Amino acid sequence: MRVGVVLRPESAHRDIYLGVLSELEEVGEVVACDETGRTFGEVKRLLGGKLGGKYRDLGDMLEKGKPDMVLVTLEAFRAPEAIGRALDEGVHVLSEKPACVDPGDFEVLVEKAEEKDLQLMLAFAFRRSPMVMWAKEVVGKGDIGKIYGVQAHFIADQARIRDEEVRESWFFRKELGGGGHLLWLGCHFVDMITFVTGRRIERVSCFTSVVGGEPIDVEDSAAVSFELEGGAIGNLLSAYYLDKDKHSLFQVWGEHGWLRMYPHEWTPLEWYSDLYTLSPLRKLSFQEGRWDVYLPFVRSCVRACMGEEPPPITPREGLYVLEVVHAAYRAAETGQVQEVG
Repeated sequence: MRVGVVLRPESAHRDIYLGVLSELEEVGEVVACDETGRTFGEVKRLLGGKLGGKYRDLGDMLEKGKPDMVLVTLEAFRAPEAIGRALDEGVHVLSEKPACVDPGDFEVLVEKAEEKDLQLMLAFAFRRSPMVMWAKEVVGKGDIGKIYGVQAHFIADQARIRDEEVRESWFFRKELGGGGHLLWLGCHFVDMITFVTGRRIERVSCFTSVVGGEPIDVEDSAAVSFELEGGAIGNLLSAYYLDKDKHSLFQVWGEHGWLRMYPHEWTPLEWYSDLYTLSPLRKLSFQEGRWDVYLPFVRSCVRACMGEEPPPITPREGLYVLEVVHAAYRAAETGQVQEVG
């Protein structure tokens, strides 16, 4: 399979994506487009012999490079145009999130993908974490029974915001990125909540703040409360608090037990069920793989575009996560509970 990559110096995770594409046996060749040309050295270094062409114009890459799938990792405000052009040429798309500033722009792309029967997948890579997939199976089988509540947090470092160059980047400018921590990192756990429980978030309330006091116009901290379909309730804390690294937690309580995991730390998954006659408390350890969860996720995306397996995420599922996040932002702005969708 031939994959196209659309990137710039400001692109997120480009080293991860290029490294993953270099390792995937399903990918025979990669063509790259950077209108600045400034990433081509890195592209060549990471892709090696798989690099099939370098382009400064997206139209040229689509016409001459003829990719079967395009991986778009651009700033949120630039992404919709590139995604739309790829879809117009009948090419499947995997995009780094959030892929837009306004979810309405992404909805247009979803409709286009559906009309053309193309894959449009946002990179919510935890969907292919073996720990998260096992948690989904435990909950889906009913081992903890009817879901009562969910609690989660995803905490990254405040130190990055104190770097003036980083602070001025698209990650911390609303007009360029659309939001702060909740839209950039917390969205992974918004998706995880619905993916693991199998239930949609129907209503949200939210508080946002810039607790670190840095001069940014997006939140560095968001506290979201939500109601799932079926009546379960929960909360998510999404923030930059640490000096380094990340902290994460995902916990579900149910009628017959509970489940707890720390998805970023790779500590053992734990769950308890009073339905188990023997060993009601169980633990399962997982070893972090190379490129974390991105290698299995991108592989799954590639195989979906080859028609060999279902996509890890549908266009509508990706759009739904963006709608939840922006409903939370509206709740914070208005002080009122918001319906999702």
